[in-house]
Amino acid sequence: MAGNKNLHASRSVRADEFYTQLATVEDECQHYRQFFKDKVILCNADDPAFSDDGSDHFGDGQGGYTSNFFRYFMLNFERFGIRKLVATHFDPRKPTYKLELEGDRNGDGQITDLDVRKTPLRANGDFRSPECMELLSECDIVVTNPPFSLMKEYLPTLVNSGKQFLVLGNVNHVQYKELFPYFMNGQCWLGYDSGHFWFRVPDSYEPKDTDYRQDPDGQKWRRMGNICWFTNLDIEKRHQPLDLFRRYTPDAYPPYDTYDAIDCGRTSDIPVDYDGVIGVPTSYMAYHCPEQFEIVGEFKHAIDGPFDLAKPIVDGKEKYMRIAIRRIKTGE
Repeated sequence: MAGNKNLHASRSVRADEFYTQLATVEDECQHYRQFFKDKVILCNADDPAFSDDGSDHFGDGQGGYTSNFFRYFMLNFERFGIRKLVATHFDPRKPTYKLELEGDRNGDGQITDLDVRKTPLRANGDFRSPECMELLSECDIVVTNPPFSLMKEYLPTLVNSGKQFLVLGNVNHVQYKELFPYFMNGQCWLGYDSGHFWFRVPDSYEPKDTDYRQDPDGQKWRRMGNICWFTNLDIEKRHQPLDLFRRYTPDAYPPYDTYDAIDCGRTSDIPVDYDGVIGVPTSYMAYHCPEQFEIVGEFKHAIDGPFDLAKPIVDGKEKYMRIAIRRIKTGE
């Protein structure tokens, strides 16, 4: 049984090896600079490569990394006023290590990978392990690209820790019954960037007919759709209401057969003058403003709990999953 468990873990790791481009990290994190000052940042699902020469430092000063999250925060350590940077990674086969950066350790007047201390972990770096949970308790903000296959466990770990976080995800993760309540209750929301992103992948990944390329150096890349950022940092974007202009008519917004609500297939078509419950696509979550609409549930299977209100059926035909929202009246 143990052998099978390790085999399954290895398969999951291989399937989750999508390495984020530095530009992807930069484009999102530029909006959060004020949150990083004097903070301990933890990348607890990282994979920073290093030269294992037996020394207690990381790399050779040349800045070669697998993880662009660690690289980004190291390059901006002083500019952001970061107090400490910590990273761990997972290897199902053996104990791993943690990396820590607290400033110019070697006194050369600059922050490089020579200032990063590498120390062994007792276990394999799983974010759920006791030592990684202890690192989580000691940090202020978690920023990383977690394994998507474990998002049902990873996101609750962050939310329940009470820590701030900014992590990559897929907008379809919002639909998971284990995660939807966090978005519904305002414990988590979407960040700035979303869409189709390119990720570097290992050589072992098979080529694909679509969303795949190989650069001149032979490096393989895959593109993933519906990528977004999950955060609980109170960003300005979260409080920007949608600019809506369409008016409600019964013909344009048919009611559900199963619930007292209307269906709206596009976020841009949400009626500005309807006060009842509206079913909108999951992509709406990228634009949700809690001062404009409240999330009252979802229309999915009608069996995922009290928030799963009904199946989204219109005239006998079932629609794709919808988020149930209701306009917040402002007394006008």
